[in-house]
Amino acid sequence: MQLKPLTALALLLIAMTSTLNAEIADMRSHYLPIKSFGDFIEEKSTNAGEKILISPMIKAPNHWDELVVSWNATTPGASWVKVEAKVIYPEKQTKFYALGNWSDNPDKHPRESVGRQRDEDGRVNTDVLMMKKSGGDIRLRVTLAGEAKLKYMGVSFVDSKADITPLESDHKAWGKIISTPERSQHSYPQEQGWCSPTSLSMVLARWGDVLHRPELNMDVPEVAAGVYDEGFGTGNWPFNAAFAGKFPGMKAYITRLNDVVELEDWISAGIPVIISAPWHMLQPGRGDTGAGHLTVCIGFTAEGDFVINDPATNLKKGQKVQHIYKRADVVKAWKKSENTVYLVYPEDAKVPVDRFGHWDGGK
Repeated sequence: MQLKPLTALALLLIAMTSTLNAEIADMRSHYLPIKSFGDFIEEKSTNAGEKILISPMIKAPNHWDELVVSWNATTPGASWVKVEAKVIYPEKQTKFYALGNWSDNPDKHPRESVGRQRDEDGRVNTDVLMMKKSGGDIRLRVTLAGEAKLKYMGVSFVDSKADITPLESDHKAWGKIISTPERSQHSYPQEQGWCSPTSLSMVLARWGDVLHRPELNMDVPEVAAGVYDEGFGTGNWPFNAAFAGKFPGMKAYITRLNDVVELEDWISAGIPVIISAPWHMLQPGRGDTGAGHLTVCIGFTAEGDFVINDPATNLKKGQKVQHIYKRADVVKAWKKSENTVYLVYPEDAKVPVDRFGHWDGGK
């Protein structure tokens, strides 16, 4: 039977459906990269040696109620960066919430999240701004002290109440595993809470091997010291991104995805991804630790299950860092963090197509 050519109406309907699918996917999460700061207005500071930059108003891309801001900066010597955000509604504006004080030299300036930030509008949960009312526009305020320089910023919005529209896998990443150094946090006496720097250490070591840059191949204690938040420990998401992104030629940020298929896109591109998912949920039968957990997704089995480098591995008991976890278990666990990922890669890397506005597409 000979098929008839598609009519103009049919083509229009297909285009509308594709656009609608993208809009539905984008309703839940959105990532905004900021690569240039020329539109930021400099505000006069009363403190010598400080420069305050105020962003233009950033229009809300969805009905978000959670916000994570990432930054990559250089802070030599005693210099430092402070990042804040305020939310703007038609009827009111909030205060500026402090999202982190960052420094490479905590002996000279504290590197810390700021606690006790809860009011009638919202609160800061260490590294996440959580608002009671959804969908406000935002404005960022960045204080640079000394010789501090911004390289990059990113803003991740998520509507935690929105449904997720499942995507259909093309199976291209199934059976692909990215060679990534294996490290266990349990190899160190101070390992408590070190899942994030251990995961970051593995990913940076991977890029150190690929790029022939030995300075990126750091042992876990060095990474843990470099991301340490005096108010929270080593699990501060943007602090981990800031540490990785301070290296020349590297980019690192936090975002929220919608679907495991988007992780497959990154694996297909040869880029391992750090994911936030509670350890006890990754495998049935484990006891609840009551805490979050970071691991490195390095690939998928031929059946579509996750291949993960898990820092919480006891090498003395003969366990291997590389684990295979069932797809459904990881998806369920990952959802607990609103599908949070650390994306860490060279600035000139070829990243997957950003179909829904969930990461920096490189344009």
